[in-house]
Amino acid sequence: MFVSPVFAEEKATAAKGKTEYILAVSWQPGFCEIRPTRKECAGQTAERHDATHFSLHGLWPVKKSYCGVSADIKARDQKGDWLDLPQLAMAEETAAKLKVAMPGTQSGLDRHQWLRSGTCHGGTAQDYFSVQLRLVEDINGSAVRTLFAGRIGQDVTEGEVKQAFDDSFGKGAGDRVRMRCQKAGGRSVVTGLTIGLSGDLSASAGLSSLILAAGDTDFKCAKGTVDAAGIQ
Repeated sequence: MFVSPVFAEEKATAAKGKTEYILAVSWQPGFCEIRPTRKECAGQTAERHDATHFSLHGLWPVKKSYCGVSADIKARDQKGDWLDLPQLAMAEETAAKLKVAMPGTQSGLDRHQWLRSGTCHGGTAQDYFSVQLRLVEDINGSAVRTLFAGRIGQDVTEGEVKQAFDDSFGKGAGDRVRMRCQKAGGRSVVTGLTIGLSGDLSASAGLSSLILAAGDTDFKCAKGTVDAAGIQ
């Protein structure tokens, strides 16, 4: 989703706000390079959607977690056996889309994210994940995904990623983004991005306005390799 230069300049004049939520997306080949034993990593191939698109990791309200969750369920969640947690109620179509957008559902990541963060969202699991599917679709329809897909096997830099966000979501959007990298052998591998958001997530607000309403953050990883699917 690209914005016109006029729209971008108008948004750039808005006062920088306070970040209310963090949207986390994974570059799954890099994530799996670090965690090859995860269920969602065992079957990853170059043909799978998550080999060339960002995957959904989670949507976290800042400084809120486990809202109304019993101590017993919280303890089970923190133990890490997420597939033992209660299944989530949502429409079949939403569940099917989530399996593609969030490969971590194979490890119960959706159940964990719902308990830790979704319970603070103020709606149902259907509402919570529908919002996230819309947001990650916007990321994957942007110049950011184009940049990463075109650099598989090569490095991306802070400047390039920030520029792709600015081009797609308005001037200053890149200042609300942090790139996560981890060491794999002698390489610094990109494992994902976290993006600051602020505003009413239950409304039909576009990702651009949600990003530009958030506060700035440090980018952290100045350069990293965009990994290809499969353990290198």
